[in-house]
Amino acid sequence: MVHPVAEANENSPFGSLTPDEFYAHHSVTHGTEFITNSRGLKQFTQWWIPFPDTKPIVGVVCVVHGYTGETSWFVQLTAVHIAKQGFAVCAIDHQGHGFTEGLRAHIPDINPVVDDCISFFDSFRERHAPPNLPSFLYSESLGGAIALLITLRKDLKRPFEGVVLNGAMCGVSDKFKPPWPLEHFLSAVAALIPTWQVVPTRGNIPEVSFKVEWKRKLAMSSPRRPLARPRAATARELLRVCRELQGRFNEVTVPFLIVHGSEDVICDPACAEELYKRAASKDKTLKIYPGLWHQLVGESDEDVERVFGDVVDWLHTRAVSSSAAGGSVDG
Repeated sequence: MVHPVAEANENSPFGSLTPDEFYAHHSVTHGTEFITNSRGLKQFTQWWIPFPDTKPIVGVVCVVHGYTGETSWFVQLTAVHIAKQGFAVCAIDHQGHGFTEGLRAHIPDINPVVDDCISFFDSFRERHAPPNLPSFLYSESLGGAIALLITLRKDLKRPFEGVVLNGAMCGVSDKFKPPWPLEHFLSAVAALIPTWQVVPTRGNIPEVSFKVEWKRKLAMSSPRRPLARPRAATARELLRVCRELQGRFNEVTVPFLIVHGSEDVICDPACAEELYKRAASKDKTLKIYPGLWHQLVGESDEDVERVFGDVVDWLHTRAVSSSAAGGSVDG
């Protein structure tokens, strides 16, 4: 099934259609809701569910977006693509991202963001997914780190049956990190001026993420995409999260699929390979695609179909297997 990004253009993820026309064209219903988190921030959430007469619901997929991402641009296209395979899909904009309140692109502490995701995903599953309906996490970039931290929480009300890690931030590539002197003094800078947008990276994120030029332009055209340099405390936290995860790879037991471009210069594919080697998960799959960049949706149509075909096949196979083992669920 063709990924909806094939219908987008450099100005709109929906191409020539309105959002409502786009959803109807893909036979999914769409809903949105603002919720207030424990810190008083209004957060934007949304979901996509296949029309009842098109696909029986075989599972739930909770989407976790990345550092410069949001749920209403490229991520939404992948959410619709997954929903069309028979999944109820939901997503939340992290603090300071998309339509959610907060200082733009500022995450000085990842743990409240993990809390926000767990709270919303639990709420969505309570409303849309009976206990015997399997649920999964789909994550991109920083979202991969957040997804892994979610599964490592010991107090989850309801576990996830699997995780898709797309270009996961298990480690920041040396090709993208700030120059050594600044990385070395980052803690001091972050302590003194935490919101200072001073941290230079080795390349503009969209420029080194999206290989296809028109998709790069579409990424840049999002009115809510942060384009400024990372804030000091945020950069420090992203590097800290990578170190924490690398120290806990052996604790990972959830089934997972890693899809990663071999030429990703933002999130180091070698770290994803290390996760695969060290994780205790009995069901784990690693797919490193030669020549592909960080944003796999930003590749050619042929490569997009290959990657996301692997993603939906992995999700659907495990959803059907889980439902068969636990009893079928009528959508």
